[in-house]
This record gives sequence, C-alpha cells and structure tokens, in this order.
Amino acid sequence: MSARSGIGYDSHRLGEGRRLVLGGVEVPDAARGLIGHSDADVLTHAVIDALLGAAALGDIGLHFPDTDERWRDADSVGLLREVCGFLSGHGWTVLHVDSTVICERPKLGPHREAMRAGLAAAIGIAPLDVNVKFTTNEGMGFIGREEGIAALASATVERG
Repeated sequence: MSARSGIGYDSHRLGEGRRLVLGGVEVPDAARGLIGHSDADVLTHAVIDALLGAAALGDIGLHFPDTDERWRDADSVGLLREVCGFLSGHGWTVLHVDSTVICERPKLGPHREAMRAGLAAAIGIAPLDVNVKFTTNEGMGFIGREEGIAALASATVERG
C-alpha cells in the first residue's frame, strides 16, 4: 500500500447575475455568485486539484481547460465524479479530504453538512471522511473586500 497527500487551491471573483455554488450546494442567501468558465465552485475545484495532486495526475486545468467549450457552465461536482473515476482507473482510492472556504459573506455554516454529503457522494467515501471548514479574511485583501472567494483542500489517497 502506498499513501500520498495533495493540496489544492482555487479562487474566483464575485459578480452579479451568477449563482453561488460551493461544494455542489447552491447557497440561496448569496447576493452574488462566482464568475468562471464552469459553475466556478471554488470548493470543488480545490478538492479536484488536491486529489489530482495526490495521485500526481496533473491539475484541473489540464483535464478541463477553460479554453474548451465542453466545460462551459459545467457542474463541478460532475467533474469531481469524473476525476474520481480517473483516479480509480489508475489504482487510487480516496481516503480523506479536508477543506477550507475563505469568504466574508454569506455565512456558510448552515450549508456545511450538505456540502460534506455532496462531496462525499461524488468521491465515493463517507461524509465522515470529508471535512469542510469556513473562515473569513478579517476584512483583508480581495476576500476581505468581498471581491471574491477562495478555497483550500488537502486529500489523502492510497494505492494498493
């Protein structure tokens, strides 16, 4: 058995007329959403990069480039499912994911369990093996000025 860890990061600008989707969950009380080629789900994108990094299989931009119209408005949780199938095809099993979403508003705590459950289902692991945390940037930088949202993730995979 061989275990590895990987990290992922993503950030997107906030803008009018977009849904705010994080971890596959639409946050209904958000005034603005994230701007991107896909649904701009920074949490799921960070998880995808952490998983691909752990398995040394590239990054989200390699597999789903924003220059390819196939991925316009893509559902990021669908991309996560695809990545997990890709990892499985290379002999990797996902053991654990830990993540943090960094934003000032809206408060995301009420959506934590739905995000955990959705990410876990897409990955094929138990919700107890997925952690989702939230923090602010205390008013500093682009996040503090409420110009965007960022997410970090780490993942542990095993090949046996």
